[in-house]
Amino acid sequence: MRQGQLKSFGAYLPYVQGKRGLEIGGPSDIFRQRGVLPIYDAIGSLDNCDFSSSTVWQKHSTQFVFSSGKKPGTTFFAEGSNLAAISAASYDVVLSSHNLEHMANPVKALKEWQRVLKPDAALVLVVPNYRFTFDHRREPTSLDHMMSDFECGVGEDDLTHLPEILEKHDLTMDRAAGSKDEFYKRSLNNVSNRCLHQHVFDECNSRELLSAAGFEVLDVECALPFHICLLAKVSR
Repeated sequence: MRQGQLKSFGAYLPYVQGKRGLEIGGPSDIFRQRGVLPIYDAIGSLDNCDFSSSTVWQKHSTQFVFSSGKKPGTTFFAEGSNLAAISAASYDVVLSSHNLEHMANPVKALKEWQRVLKPDAALVLVVPNYRFTFDHRREPTSLDHMMSDFECGVGEDDLTHLPEILEKHDLTMDRAAGSKDEFYKRSLNNVSNRCLHQHVFDECNSRELLSAAGFEVLDVECALPFHICLLAKVSR
């Protein structure tokens, strides 16, 4: 089951209308015309960042085509937590849909997204509501754990959560993962495919995480079938 536009979408518009944006891991259906947050129609320009030109989900060129009615942006090939090629305070808004849960060091990523945003600029973040995904047997990751990952400089090759994932991942809700053996083999190569959900989110810990990383959370709303949508701005 799906739903129409987010009830609070009007609150997002001042932060995206005609603005210069950077998406992490796009393009995303949720930001298209019939999505919960139809931001592509409103945004002025949009670049993209992905860790590889070819992923499980997308193949990318250096041009980022996000809307047929808009000029393509530029694709940067880099870790979402290391945007060294992008100058500080370059963008008005960062978009990220269903990416942060794949990152081993989410605080590092958020700090980097904050760096490339202008003062009072916005972050539009969408993460999966674990209750309605194959993560439903797991517990939301504690803020302390994610802050520890940041302080310890955890890298994207980290497999700390793999035993828990192998035990509790509901394969009946993730047919693309294949059998237990296929899932295990894929998971061992996560640094190449990035399929694992390193961290698990609900409405509370996602809000806490943004606040701890230096954002002011303006809105949190859940949407069908399994989205948690957050609007935040840089708190400086």
